[in-house]
Amino acid sequence: MPLLVPPAPKPALRSALAALASPTVVRDPRTPALRSAAGSLIPELPLPVHILDRVTKGQGPPRTRLAGWRFLVRSGEHAVAAAETMLTPDGWAFSHFFEGPYVTSTELALRQAEALPGSYQPRLLSVPELYMLTLWLHENPTADAAKGSPAPSDLLVPLAPAPPGIAAHRAHRVSDLLPVLTLRLAANPLMGLGTPAMGSPA
Repeated sequence: MPLLVPPAPKPALRSALAALASPTVVRDPRTPALRSAAGSLIPELPLPVHILDRVTKGQGPPRTRLAGWRFLVRSGEHAVAAAETMLTPDGWAFSHFFEGPYVTSTELALRQAEALPGSYQPRLLSVPELYMLTLWLHENPTADAAKGSPAPSDLLVPLAPAPPGIAAHRAHRVSDLLPVLTLRLAANPLMGLGTPAMGSPA
């Protein structure tokens, strides 16, 4: 299936390009993979990163908000890191680089999604309460990528590492996976405490 990757805001892309071209001007240093990469470093596959809040019952329906845009940074044939951008009072700005399993898992999930029937718009959906990141395949490929909430028929593909008991790289309909997440948090509310570390879902 064709994945219709949404265009990122131009200022977000420019900030990622500037950080790659002049790493000394950003606070966050390049990761080891970026420092050792040979050849050009290309930010591609922009994905809006949405946060899913209020997953547990009794807090109203889950709420989705845009947190930033993430670019996979390619060196040669594969992504070696990601560049994160965020919205500030002055507009879109570079946030940080990171590498690790979510980069590899995102690239793999995108390749797997291309084999699914139909057309989707790829996004990332983070569930901080579970330290979980998913590839969100939105059923409306031409929708505004900065807005909207997961529709029941949208697909969520948990990225690795996924929470215990949830299989990574398996596509689930939102209507099937969301109740599982709700029950998981209701059974262990302490899972939602704390702040995700850099390179984690959010």
